[in-house]
Amino acid sequence: MQVNISEAQNRLAQLGELVWQGAEVIIAKDDQPYLALLPYREGPAEKKERQLGRLKGQIWMAPDFDETPPEIIDRFENGPIFPDSA
Repeated sequence: MQVNISEAQNRLAQLGELVWQGAEVIIAKDDQPYLALLPYREGPAEKKERQLGRLKGQIWMAPDFDETPPEIIDRFENGPIFPDSA
């Protein structure tokens, strides 16, 4: 169901009840979809406290992960501005 914004202001309680019953309500502005009316639901969207070290032992990183090979640096510093067109 789509209603214009001024109608939605006048019927907000009724529209809210329809949404809770499962209806999809779109509020339009200048006959274009503008807002979607959704029911509030508690659940997974709530922020959970992070558990530090949860993945300990499951992630491996190479000792040289932050070292750039010299040939890559050379290509950046001395390579062509535009790639060869082949």
